[in-house]
Amino acid sequence: MANEINEKKPSNFIREIIDHDLESGKNNNRVHTRFPPEPNGFLHIGHAKAICINYGIAEDYNGKYNLRFDDTNPVKEETKYVESIIKDIKWLGFDWQDRQYFASDYFPRMYELAVELIKLGKAYVCELAGDEIREYRGSLTEPGKNSPYRDRPIEESLELFTKMKNGEFADGSKVLRAKIDMSSSNMNMRDPILYRIVNTPHHRTGDTWHIYPMYDWAHGLEDSFEGITHSLCSLEFENHRPLYNWFLDTLGVYRPQQIEFARLNLNFTVMSKRKLMMLVDENLVSGWDDPRMPTLSGLRRRGFSPESIRSFCEKIGVAKRNSMVDVALLEYSVREHLNDIALRRMAVLNPIKVIIDNYPENEEEFLPAVNNPEDESAGTREIPFSKELYIEHEDFMEVPAAKFWRLFPGNEIRLRYAYYITCTSVDKDENGNITVIHCNYDPETKGGRSEDGRKIKSTLHWVSAKHAVAAEVRQYDRLFTVENPLAEEGEFTDYMNNDSLTIIKNCQLEPCLANTKVGDYIQFERLGYFVVDSEDSSEEHLVFNRTVPLRDNWKKVVKQQRHEKNLARQKAKKKN
Repeated sequence: MANEINEKKPSNFIREIIDHDLESGKNNNRVHTRFPPEPNGFLHIGHAKAICINYGIAEDYNGKYNLRFDDTNPVKEETKYVESIIKDIKWLGFDWQDRQYFASDYFPRMYELAVELIKLGKAYVCELAGDEIREYRGSLTEPGKNSPYRDRPIEESLELFTKMKNGEFADGSKVLRAKIDMSSSNMNMRDPILYRIVNTPHHRTGDTWHIYPMYDWAHGLEDSFEGITHSLCSLEFENHRPLYNWFLDTLGVYRPQQIEFARLNLNFTVMSKRKLMMLVDENLVSGWDDPRMPTLSGLRRRGFSPESIRSFCEKIGVAKRNSMVDVALLEYSVREHLNDIALRRMAVLNPIKVIIDNYPENEEEFLPAVNNPEDESAGTREIPFSKELYIEHEDFMEVPAAKFWRLFPGNEIRLRYAYYITCTSVDKDENGNITVIHCNYDPETKGGRSEDGRKIKSTLHWVSAKHAVAAEVRQYDRLFTVENPLAEEGEFTDYMNNDSLTIIKNCQLEPCLANTKVGDYIQFERLGYFVVDSEDSSEEHLVFNRTVPLRDNWKKVVKQQRHEKNLARQKAKKKN
């Protein structure tokens, strides 16, 4: 079975481990994974990678996949984050069926096992303050030293732990610690904290609990309780694996295998929930779903499709080393998918009026236009044409620059799906600004085609002024001006891009765009891919967000990377 699966999907080190496990009969030939988010913020594109890996592995091996909320910190967690996480994972297209769990479901069992650990002489109640615990822990070059409470009698620790649970002590006054090895080279093994006192109501359990488990204690137990076979997580947990194993082995319970993979780092943004929350809390963005944010809700609002995000995650693959991924690859994946599914429409963002002088007054006609050249089943639509039109201001030059083939006096161009027109004159205001472009059209070129075969070097998009609908368009750029703002001096917020959002008012759109719904993917011809804004758009005030421009710079990125590699090779040869 494993070989059949490997034929469908590219292999990686995780799949090789699972293939070996299946061949050896480990775990009774089961594959069971999970995604365990903490509900203290919104999911971002990095989480999407983890979700795709965990769910994809389970699906490809005919296994099971759990969604589990690691809700062990009532101070930072809220129900709204639980709801947003569920919405985002469903939007990505993943289904955990009836296997939705919470760490808080297991609080009683975790507590009982903590008591057992104390009885085994492997845990104790410590009364050192937080800064004292850090001091006693030592450093990477110096061993730690034992807490003065480390050899406290078992019965005393049991009594104090019971009182901690009952809420008899103040926050931070006591903790439960594992008794492992204060001289270990792995700092995580130096008597880690299992429970701390938090007298704060929990979003699910209310005032029931006054102590809450730390991640390292809770995580392995949750995996064990649920029968997870392969606990897939990012590389920052690699040094936590010995502790994961120690807890489960010491208690003598089932132990899954923890496997770490490289997390996703995307340039020109930040991928830390804490940093993203800072942007939200300080009103540097409009919210977690701001289309400039790398959150799944932000990407959805911007118009990224779930299929494109899954495709992106598949392209970057599964690695053992962290690296920076260029955001251009993400945009390429979005563009690749939207090119196939997006309906084509015409919109003019910076309009200037064109009057067709020889077109009959008060006449209008409806011209057929293709909805999507990549999909014949999308059919056609009719777009209105009349005497007065709008085109893009930058599509006209009174004195054309070199190699400018668009509209200028005396030049003939094609209007998409319509006619050939030639500029004859312009109107200007008192300041010399062009207000109207006058043209004549060739009635024999209906549909944008000529029987005489004359060559036209430029085709422009347009909308009928009489029929156009007004809208606001928001264009987005990188959130930061540098590739890795966290690696720069000063605060990462110092490198925010002041031009990351451009709002364009009074854009003129093809009339059928007035009926666009949230979730419809649209290509504004020659301009990019757009969606209706899910929050601010209404029938009275249309707002469109640009997802990505039409221009693809990923090929340029790849070309530059190859060039840099060649230079590096040449340098290495010279040295040798």
